[in-house]
Amino acid sequence: MKAIAVTPGKKNSVHLADLPTPSVDEIPNGRGVLVRVLRVGVDGTDREINEAEYGAPPAGSDFLVLGHEGFGRVEAVGPKVTQLKPGDFVVATVRRPGRSIYDLIGTQDMTTDDVYCERGINLLHGFLTEHYVDDADHIVAVPKGAAEVGVLLEPFTVVEKGIAQAYEIQRRLRVWRPRRAAVVGTGTIGLLAALVLRLRGLDVVAFGRQAKPYKNAALIEAIGARYVTTSELTVAQGAREFGAFDLILEGSGFSPLVFDAMQGLAKNGVLVLTSVTGGDRKVEVSCDKLNLDFVLGNRVMVGSVNAGREYFEAGVRDMAHAESAYPGWLQSLLTHPVRGLERYPDLFAKLQKPDGAIKIFCEVAPL
Repeated sequence: MKAIAVTPGKKNSVHLADLPTPSVDEIPNGRGVLVRVLRVGVDGTDREINEAEYGAPPAGSDFLVLGHEGFGRVEAVGPKVTQLKPGDFVVATVRRPGRSIYDLIGTQDMTTDDVYCERGINLLHGFLTEHYVDDADHIVAVPKGAAEVGVLLEPFTVVEKGIAQAYEIQRRLRVWRPRRAAVVGTGTIGLLAALVLRLRGLDVVAFGRQAKPYKNAALIEAIGARYVTTSELTVAQGAREFGAFDLILEGSGFSPLVFDAMQGLAKNGVLVLTSVTGGDRKVEVSCDKLNLDFVLGNRVMVGSVNAGREYFEAGVRDMAHAESAYPGWLQSLLTHPVRGLERYPDLFAKLQKPDGAIKIFCEVAPL
């Protein structure tokens, strides 16, 4: 079977590879699930792996199959699988258990291991292929009514985890009822964050770089949120104009905005960071003032990466809720399809020059 792969450590090595079709028997204890891949989203992670910034192949292989945003249909299950059946639409989680105590209790997204295995990213083949097999414990069912937008589930989980972690942290307050939220960055993660926060009933301001008219701004406003251009209003200025934010989710990919967001946080507020940034960018900040405000205001800043099964399941629920509350909104995020694994050059060309793309994805097989 065909797969889109890279040679880790070799820049711009993306190519079409050939692998044997897997079998449910590869998973022990009768828990195997064979999935026919239908769609796979791609993002900056795939681009960065192809640019040899990180990534490692599985043991015994000299290449890594890309793709961590998979969506597919079950073709076969092992004899001990009862929660899934052939024909079900599914998404597989990305990170697999390691050795830390957190991995042992099923929260591998919180692992303290220095090396971890993630499908399509590190030490495990990903989903940009025709079939994959995995343990049923790592596979989440997606209802048929959400099949058209199922490829968005993995990025959805980034938002689900970040917001859930904010609420979990604030259990320390006995009662925490956030009213105002901000989203920094209006790419796929920012759009989904605004959506989930609106589904929770919060007033939302989304800060983006591009001036209107802008499709992402229109999508923000279509769900009752406010769109602000950062060139006209910083997050700190927005907090003074609209009121300080109880919860801020940062997903811009531009690290200096973190310090701006810190200044927009309300007392007892939480700032959730989801951007994974490289390089050694430096900025000058009023560190005494930031420190004082965080201490006196009981403010919190927390990093959030990857997502466990519970957040995939939460994402499925919110996808269904979104389809009911804002019909067609999620589907409008699927802007740039590329049909067929063999068209991988087109897929990566779009990643290099997004040209207004929100979600770029490979249509491996028809739904």
